[in-house]
Amino acid sequence: MSRIGKKPISVPSGVSVKVDERGRSIGVSGPKGDLSFEWVDGVSVAFDEGEKMIRCTIPEAAQSQRQQRAFWGTTRARIQNMVTGVSAGFKKELNIVGVGWNAKMQGKNLQLNVGYCHPVDLTPPQGVDVEVDKNNRIAISGPDKHAVGQFAATVRDQRRPEPYNGKGIMYVDEVITRKQGKVFGS
Repeated sequence: MSRIGKKPISVPSGVSVKVDERGRSIGVSGPKGDLSFEWVDGVSVAFDEGEKMIRCTIPEAAQSQRQQRAFWGTTRARIQNMVTGVSAGFKKELNIVGVGWNAKMQGKNLQLNVGYCHPVDLTPPQGVDVEVDKNNRIAISGPDKHAVGQFAATVRDQRRPEPYNGKGIMYVDEVITRKQGKVFGS
């Protein structure tokens, strides 16, 4: 049985929740933005105004079905991420390591100079904020965990870190295991 799905989600003050049972959708709005989500059929979501709690449930007969339990836990986790996102937000930071490699903002676009003969321009999705510090540190933030993580992965994919010289675009907390290069002579 899903242990994640059983846990209630507490809603902090300043966050409003709107549940539409017929359309199977939930809308969460707070100081960082507004998010909505449509859950799959078979899962029920209820919001208790008095306790400020959101509870996800599935019917007793469906608790023996593996896929229904998975949807139950996934629905609860997605709603928890929405509540956290609109109240505190999510943030990913990346470092650029390489001689002459840098990043800068061109209007709303992120421009990367990472060793190619041309700069790479990336447009962040709506609701995602990008800041560049000291030309080599990129901070990506926003209320939607998926959008922030996906844009950070897109930026990292422009020049993945390599293990021999340690150059590339990497997450701040990422550890790159260095390899020894070729050894010549006897």
